Amino acid sequence: MGHDHDSRVIPANEYVRSRWRNGAGWTREICAMRMGEDHGTEDASDGDWDWRLSIADIESRSGYSAFPGTRREQVLLRGDALDLEFPEGDTLRLAPPFGRLRFEGDRCPEATPTGHVEVLNLIWRPRRVVADVWHRPLVGPMLFFAEPDTCWALHLLAGQARFAKDGSLPSLAQGDTALLLAPQRRRFLLDGGGELLVVRLQRPG
Repeated sequence: MGHDHDSRVIPANEYVRSRWRNGAGWTREICAMRMGEDHGTEDASDGDWDWRLSIADIESRSGYSAFPGTRREQVLLRGDALDLEFPEGDTLRLAPPFGRLRFEGDRCPEATPTGHVEVLNLIWRPRRVVADVWHRPLVGPMLFFAEPDTCWALHLLAGQARFAKDGSLPSLAQGDTALLLAPQRRRFLLDGGGELLVVRLQRPG
């Protein structure tokens, strides 16, 4: 992983695979970050993160782990459907294409996939981070501004993309993620075709 203010493209084949906390499934961690004391964003170590982006592989009915003090947003990447049955009795479905759901991290649903599914999982500590997620078609240039208090994670759902007029970042293939960080306000121009999941992380207030 990089260092403070280190924008980069993380190829899909470099995601780190590990067991779930409760041992019931597998996840591929894309990145885990902390909002630094100098108002920048830095890589986290030893689980001391403020936000974390990963992909869960779910093949059979599994219970989710509890993450007290956090919020989660999940997006269905692949598969027919994922049903989340919460302890309070309500069941919500993530359906294709790219069904989404946001819920508190201390709620631990039972996840029932239809076949093998993959789910993008964003988890963050709301005392430290404000998170917004958008699903956007990529049909030409898109402009992003990274700042000390604002960073972006761009996950390419389909297609291809490149950063125009910026030789410091490689192109994105399907499944890759770009992490845009900057110690000072900086513009990034992404161009290409396909579908994009856009995640904005900001310091509260």
